[in-house]
Amino acid sequence: MAAALLLAATLAQADINVGVTLSATGPAASLGIPEKNTVALMPRTIAGQKVNYIVLDDASDTTAAVSNVRKLVGEHKVDVILGSTTTPNSLAMVDVAAEAQTPMVSMAASSRIVEPMDAKRKWVFKTPQNDIMMSLAIAEHMASIGVQNVAFIGFSDAYGEGWYQEFSKAAALKKLKIVVNERYSRTDTSVTGQTLKILAAKPDAVIIAGSGTPAALPQKTLKERGFAGKVYQTHGVANGDFLRVGGKDVEGTFLPAGPVLVADQLPAGDPVKKSAQAYVAAYETAHGKGSVSTFGAHAWDAGLLVAAAVPVALKKAQPGTPEFRAALRDALEGLKEMPGAHGIFTMSPTDHLGLDQRARVMVRIENGTWKYQPAKQL
Repeated sequence: MAAALLLAATLAQADINVGVTLSATGPAASLGIPEKNTVALMPRTIAGQKVNYIVLDDASDTTAAVSNVRKLVGEHKVDVILGSTTTPNSLAMVDVAAEAQTPMVSMAASSRIVEPMDAKRKWVFKTPQNDIMMSLAIAEHMASIGVQNVAFIGFSDAYGEGWYQEFSKAAALKKLKIVVNERYSRTDTSVTGQTLKILAAKPDAVIIAGSGTPAALPQKTLKERGFAGKVYQTHGVANGDFLRVGGKDVEGTFLPAGPVLVADQLPAGDPVKKSAQAYVAAYETAHGKGSVSTFGAHAWDAGLLVAAAVPVALKKAQPGTPEFRAALRDALEGLKEMPGAHGIFTMSPTDHLGLDQRARVMVRIENGTWKYQPAKQL
């Protein structure tokens, strides 16, 4: 009897272990660093249970991301995985999370991380807006200002390919013609060849499907070569490092972004304004005025999802057990109308993102800052 009571007490006091793998170094560091900073702001207790965060750096490398996840589930026996920063890394992690039957919340954008739903993706969730949602925002904006011909240049990996597939659909809906489809590596130092092909096609606008500071390279090259048309970036550039590296060459750029990027500029009745401002306040208190990026907010939302799901899961099982991991997965899937920094999350067995059109706004880079573009301007 005494042994049983001791075991029960031990289980009741079990900590919740959250495994995190992020790209804090390497080409995606400008995304991963604010995510890492945000993890430090996450709650250390949830529903009376102590929470430990084991944070590893995958250096923007797919192999390292997989190795980190194996270490987190194998050695640390984590209850949930947060990460990774990029689409290629997150896609590579899906198999490990499913094999370990440990819920995973990605901070990368591609819909392929959670779609199509199958036995493996059953364990995977994500917080960034799907590419099709943001593609439609761009295509709608292009059509509204008279763009007809568009040149596409994106990363030569899953991020760039995913964006091309989704933007192609959005472009067709808005009767936009894609006249060039080019690729480049995140680590390339020159895109002159691709730029010359773009200029030869004489597009009205160019969309650059990159993320972080490497997304500035094509735009700077286009500027140097005299391109005078409109330039669009994806929500993958919504951080201060992109503005710093791009400088005057990225002035006038349009991009879709999560509401958190322009939280203070949102109308008073915007449903995301309050929850977005809460993250901005927390991050800027720790890192200074103007330090917020949308990428850290994706990590914040991942933390909010876990914090909302834990109390539900604790009613069924204790941390550190397969039963708790399963209960946590079920609780994540059951979350409804949960306010986050980027939108309002409502999960379901077929939707492991849970965001709708409330999770996107259009912004323009003006005088080195983000300027909210009201819908009436579209």
